[in-house]
Amino acid sequence: MTEEDSKNNEITLNPINDEKLKKLNDRKEQLEKDIAFLEEKKLTQYNRTDPDAKVMRKPAHNFVAYNTQIAVDASYKLIIATGVSSDGNDLHQLHLMATAAKKITGQATLTALADSGYYTVNEIAKCVEDGITPYVPIPRKQNKAKKAGYFIQDDFHYDKESDCFTCPEGQLLTRRSSNTKPNENKRFSYRTKSKLCRTCSQRKQCIPDKTVQKTIVISEHFNLLQEHKTRVQSEQGKEKVKQRSALAEHPFGTIKQTLGWSHYLVRGLEKVSGEHALIMLTYNFRRILNIIGVHHFKQFIFALKTGDTVLINKIKAAIATKLADFDAFLAYIWLYLCKMKHFLGDLRIYIFCGRNQAI
Repeated sequence: MTEEDSKNNEITLNPINDEKLKKLNDRKEQLEKDIAFLEEKKLTQYNRTDPDAKVMRKPAHNFVAYNTQIAVDASYKLIIATGVSSDGNDLHQLHLMATAAKKITGQATLTALADSGYYTVNEIAKCVEDGITPYVPIPRKQNKAKKAGYFIQDDFHYDKESDCFTCPEGQLLTRRSSNTKPNENKRFSYRTKSKLCRTCSQRKQCIPDKTVQKTIVISEHFNLLQEHKTRVQSEQGKEKVKQRSALAEHPFGTIKQTLGWSHYLVRGLEKVSGEHALIMLTYNFRRILNIIGVHHFKQFIFALKTGDTVLINKIKAAIATKLADFDAFLAYIWLYLCKMKHFLGDLRIYIFCGRNQAI
């Protein structure tokens, strides 16, 4: 390379603009202060506009918002319990909302339907303990491993009487130890003999190369979760899981499309909770008007105002008759569609009526 070529290849750096440099230094200083603030408060995120709001991660988008919860009556789609939280997921909401609904309805037992985002061991265990039967689909976290040809925990059969697992090759995994950390469930470990795993023909589909033996770890609620799994995967359970979206999404669709509400107008958890409660009350009010009619509603309000118990009971009876007639009509439609189903072949039609029936 000649001297002239070397000069042509040299890169000339322009002097940095003092104003731009100052902006970069100011930005760096602010970021360092923000990091120090998060470390001091032991936070992983902070929103200056609304400190109570948190990042909500969804499949389609991530944004700073609030997590709203509703419990919907299966008969008439009324919201019987609701709440707002700053949690970025629904993992700790199942028991809270189910017990609130159980208390409000005054029922000794309750059936709670939720999507897989609510599935946690502790929440399901607390629901069962409090007389609530949950139907929550189990997240398919091991699907990728299964598709790749690896064994997953479902491939290992558990025998309750002998308290051991059997692997796909017929070898036993027996309980070896238990571990309990503070504020956590008891966990039990089941292992095979290491020499069996070393010579197993299915080793590569079961454990990594550097792992000595197969180990399965379960919680103290394992048997309860097995019962839950059987219940959810039964035909009745599958039907109930399908009902959930028709019940829970119905109010949100009405609120957003009919009432025109799409976001909160205030900031802070306390104010947002108040606005949320007003929105849910508005939905319930319109829903009741649609169910019993404006005429009966006016009569009932007048009777309450006058304190005439005879008139109040009379109107209650008229409303009950109207609801019974409405349920009878829906039942008739349901039976009609049942007859049609014979001619529809594989086409499945679902109708959710006052008695929560489905074809």
